Amino acid sequence: MKQVIFIICGIVLSLLLITSGSCTGRTGTRKGTENLWSIKMAENVMTLADSLIHYVEGRPRWAYDVAFLGMAIDRLGNVDKKYSDYMEDWVNYFVRDDGSVIDYSMQEYNLDRIYPGRNVMTVYRRHPEQKYKTALDNFIEQLKTHPETKSGGYWHKQIYPWQMWLDGIYMGSTYMVQYAKEFDAPEWYDVAVMNTKLIYEKTLDPATGLLMHAWDESHQQKWCDPETGKSHYPWSRAIGWYTMAIVDILDYLPAGHPGREDLISILRNTCDALMKVRDPEKKLWYQVLNMGGREGNYIEGSGSAMYTYVYAKGAKLGYLDKKYLDIANDSFDAILKELITVDEKGIITMHNICGGCGLGGNPYRDGSYEYYIGEKRVDNDTKGVGAFIIAAIELDR
Repeated sequence: MKQVIFIICGIVLSLLLITSGSCTGRTGTRKGTENLWSIKMAENVMTLADSLIHYVEGRPRWAYDVAFLGMAIDRLGNVDKKYSDYMEDWVNYFVRDDGSVIDYSMQEYNLDRIYPGRNVMTVYRRHPEQKYKTALDNFIEQLKTHPETKSGGYWHKQIYPWQMWLDGIYMGSTYMVQYAKEFDAPEWYDVAVMNTKLIYEKTLDPATGLLMHAWDESHQQKWCDPETGKSHYPWSRAIGWYTMAIVDILDYLPAGHPGREDLISILRNTCDALMKVRDPEKKLWYQVLNMGGREGNYIEGSGSAMYTYVYAKGAKLGYLDKKYLDIANDSFDAILKELITVDEKGIITMHNICGGCGLGGNPYRDGSYEYYIGEKRVDNDTKGVGAFIIAAIELDR
């Protein structure tokens, strides 16, 4: 009798283990998902670096780009918890027990340092510990005293006085609306929308509908037009950050908020303008958007992947015409053709990703065409790979 009971118990236990393993096994992915590009790229990242802390060479930094990649991989947590763990381990490396954050200083007044707070928010919602709440509140405390232009927009960084950069909207405003929703602080909806609308107004080129990389309210920087304060070129990834910010802000902005329709209108206008500079044959976008045929310009990976994400998400949620979903799929196909290679060991490489572009500083970046095309390109850079993953997720590819 005991032997029969043991056999039955063994069968039941085996069935439980099989069922568990087929759903979200810790050593694999859910059956049927292993051929998705989102999964393949996430696995590639985890092969290249067993911890997100070590994906970028050098000492670990509280950096927006690594956080962005972590956010992208975390979105696959419904397939296998290991993807969420990968991001959460990164957050837990930096957030101390008292809520202070390694490599973060409020007094730096840098919007880039706010963005990783979105990952802290995700971890807090899963594990509502006080240390995460303290960190989240500290990021908002920075924004309460963050330097502003006379027109009320946040400086990109304290070291860049009177300047707003397009990427700052993704770095700061997306965090504000998440905080507003999570902690019932609606005033941050208004701040986020105001910043998003202000920089659109200040960087818009009415002739093309494209947005210049940045705006200097003082009109003193060498990189800006002395009459308007705008920089001279539309950089692909800058508009990528900006349009991604809008579709993500709309996830949290209440349906009745007066700024909601304004943001949707901005999104539509910008996406329409981007179609006019999309390469008609390669179906992707250039580093300097409006200079497609100029010597030295190149199809840039991160911006192209960001627009693919925005088009897919915007069309699915009704912000954009349904045609943009087909365009997104075409562009994803083009990314695979033009920018992705797989070696004999199965390692995936995404090519032609701009490592980074800025303005001013030391050494001084003059915002010229030559500057934008001359910055180093980095294979498998965080910004491109992260954008690729979220685009693939939106397209279920």
